[in-house]
Amino acid sequence: MNRIKKSPWEKVLSARDKSRMTSLEYINTIFSGFIELHGDRFYGDDKALVGGIAYLDGRPVTVIGTQKGRDIMENIKRNFAMVHPEGYRKALRLMKQAEKFNRPIICFIDTPGAYCGVEAEERGQGEAIAKNLIEMAQLKVPVISIIIGEGGSGGALALAVSDRVWMLESSIYSVLSPEGFASILWKDGSRTKEASEIMKITAEDLMEYEIIEKIISEPENWNDIDQKKNMANMIKGFLKEAIKEIEKVDDSEIINNRYERFRKIGDYKI
Repeated sequence: MNRIKKSPWEKVLSARDKSRMTSLEYINTIFSGFIELHGDRFYGDDKALVGGIAYLDGRPVTVIGTQKGRDIMENIKRNFAMVHPEGYRKALRLMKQAEKFNRPIICFIDTPGAYCGVEAEERGQGEAIAKNLIEMAQLKVPVISIIIGEGGSGGALALAVSDRVWMLESSIYSVLSPEGFASILWKDGSRTKEASEIMKITAEDLMEYEIIEKIISEPENWNDIDQKKNMANMIKGFLKEAIKEIEKVDDSEIINNRYERFRKIGDYKI
C-alpha cells in the first residue's frame, strides 16, 4: 500500500510527535550493554543529552543522543531536549574518549535547538557549540549522526559534523523552526505552514542538496512495537555497513573526507 505523501508542515508535526522513539529507546534497542556516562568535568550533568558506551554486535561504540521526555514531568527533567553548554561539553568529552580508544561514534538527534536561556549564555553556549564543530571535524574515528525527529539549528549541528548524516523520512533539519522563520522574516508567527514550505527542511530536500546521505523509512504507526523493532534492526544494519566502509581508509583520509563533505555543502546555491 502506497503511503500518503506528507506536506512539509505535516512532517514538522510528525517530527514533534510524542509517540516517536526517543534516543534512549534507539540506544537500548540497537545496542547492547549500554553504560551511561555523566558530566562534563567542568560544571555538571545535563539530562537533555545522554551518552555512554555500548556494543554494536560485540563492537564497542560510543553513543550520544539528545533526549526528549514522554510526559511533561520528564520533559521538564530533560529540558525538552534543549541542551545546555555542559551537555555539549559532555558530548565532546565522550567523543574524545571514543577517539582515544578507537570507538566509532553514533549520535541520535532530536532537539528543537540549543537552550537559549540566560544561564546557558552565561556558561558559554556559543563557545561550547563552536568547539564541538571544530573538534568533530578532526576526529579520527567514524562518526555517524541520525536525525530521528527535530534537527534544530546549531543545537543539532553540534552533534552532526559527521562522516554520514541520515534522517528518518518524516524528520526535519533546519536553521531554525518554521515559527521562528515566520516571525523573523514576515513578523507574523501565524505563517508557519508557509515558512515550512520554503525552508527546505525535509529529508527529501536535504537529500537533493547532498546535505544528508540517507533517508530511513519509519513506521506508519509509532505505537506498533514490531514496526519499531524492524526499523531499529534496519538502522543497525546500516550502521554496521557504514562503519565498515568508513574504516577502510586511514585516519587522515577520514578527516579529509569529512572536511570535503562540508566544504561541498557551501558550494550549493539554495
